[in-house]
Amino acid sequence: MTTTTKAGAELAREIEKRRTFAIISHPDAGKTTLTEKLLLYGGSIREAGAVKSNKIDRGATSDFMEIERQRGISVATSVMSFEYGGKIINILDTPGHKDFAEDTYRTLTAVDSVILVVDSVKGVEEQTERLMEVCRMRNTPVIVFINKLDREGRNPLELMDIIEEKLSISVRPLTWPVNRGDRFKGVYNLVEQNLYLFRPGKTSIEEDRILIENLEDPRLPKEVGEEDSTQLKEDVELIEAAYGDFDRDAYLSGDLAPVFFGSALNNFGVRELLETFLDISPAPRARETDIRTVAADESKFSGFVFKIHANLDPKHRNRIAFMRVCSGTFQRNTMFHHVRAGKSIRFNNPYSFMASKKDVVDSAYPGDVVGLYDRGDLKIGDTLTTGEQFMYQGIPSFSPEVFQELTNTDPMKSKQLEKGIRQLTEEGLAQLFIQDQGRRKIVGTVGNLQFDVIQYRLLNEYGASCRFTPLNFARACWLTSPDRKKLDRFVESQRRRIAMDKDENPVYFAESEWDLNYMRREYPDIDFHFTSEFKLQRD
Repeated sequence: MTTTTKAGAELAREIEKRRTFAIISHPDAGKTTLTEKLLLYGGSIREAGAVKSNKIDRGATSDFMEIERQRGISVATSVMSFEYGGKIINILDTPGHKDFAEDTYRTLTAVDSVILVVDSVKGVEEQTERLMEVCRMRNTPVIVFINKLDREGRNPLELMDIIEEKLSISVRPLTWPVNRGDRFKGVYNLVEQNLYLFRPGKTSIEEDRILIENLEDPRLPKEVGEEDSTQLKEDVELIEAAYGDFDRDAYLSGDLAPVFFGSALNNFGVRELLETFLDISPAPRARETDIRTVAADESKFSGFVFKIHANLDPKHRNRIAFMRVCSGTFQRNTMFHHVRAGKSIRFNNPYSFMASKKDVVDSAYPGDVVGLYDRGDLKIGDTLTTGEQFMYQGIPSFSPEVFQELTNTDPMKSKQLEKGIRQLTEEGLAQLFIQDQGRRKIVGTVGNLQFDVIQYRLLNEYGASCRFTPLNFARACWLTSPDRKKLDRFVESQRRRIAMDKDENPVYFAESEWDLNYMRREYPDIDFHFTSEFKLQRD
């Protein structure tokens, strides 16, 4: 076997070992709790922190920002890696709150599949529907985990119908609950055709689960009761007749969602989810660029930045860019081509992550997420290659919907405020627009909670205090035109509602949808863009 063939075979093996996915949900559905229980199986933690009454008692492993601990919500994407069953698993735990949906949208560009958590009590909620729309845009394979079976929730068959209707996807249960709420007895594995009985209060890996080998096992009615035993047999017969065999190809194409039931808090049903996930989920696959499709097993390295986080370690004031490896092998201390900047760049200490803990890595393969120390050279959406000129697609900034003016309340800390707001907006937490030659700063977001986070982080990480004043704008649109003179005239005539983004692109602030539609009719030579994708097309 030649050296080239050996390298290709090794790369293929490394790719097949990897599973990179995001866990998404509506707030409080149990996403972070499920993440922690998966980490238990990987041996990354001994006991998960419990999330109760929207408060984090012990500090969840994946919620490492102080404001997340205080509020009991995830506001930044955490990256965690562990090994299980011969696979290397990369989890991206995303914000559930709708005000941070843009961070979740960008994270979904960096994964190969998704686990969607649904609260069995509340069913499919608004944010769940929005997240599913993003998954469907990319035909991302989705597994559904219906959580909180230890609470008195909806009927499982009713939940199946709701998921199909609201999420516009076919479903196929692969586990099935034996009752729910106080009478929850366990989940029947429809693939292995066995049943583990539920024992409440488990926060570590359960080793004493009682196994019922099949539905004819004489222990079944004794353990779960005659009524639940009969009901389970009827449910299984109905499921097999109504849903047919599980079609993995339909799952991989994003048309079918396998469904699992359990209680993440009590660590029940999680093992079945994890082990089936490893069997059916996709390894890293080909990805689209602006000029061609790049296969994961190509020998030449390429990857893209989907997230930037300043002050991940407050003691060192560092800035980390999170890069998804898409093809080839990433090597430490190797020169790579920064496509947008047109220059070479090298990383001496790239990191892998287990929440806030990090380890230096010498090499990484397709599917891996690498943390790169950045001095301000990298932006969200940047592509790194071994020399080829292409850019990965589908990592846009969205048109903000909430706008507030930023005012410095401590003139002695002006430099700290300038640095802080620039770095925080480069993370993608919000967007910064400049008017009056830098004298007026407007921050745009998709929700109000982001302003609280920005204000908190500016004070606690940069020592800069500020206040925000709401502005009466409804949308912000990037402007382009094939006729530069017409664009310049439009910008001049609408100066009061024009600002520049961080890359000096003109942006128009519309006070209402009617106003925006009127402008688009009156100025047909001006193009109004609702995402930043136009920059890639233009450049």
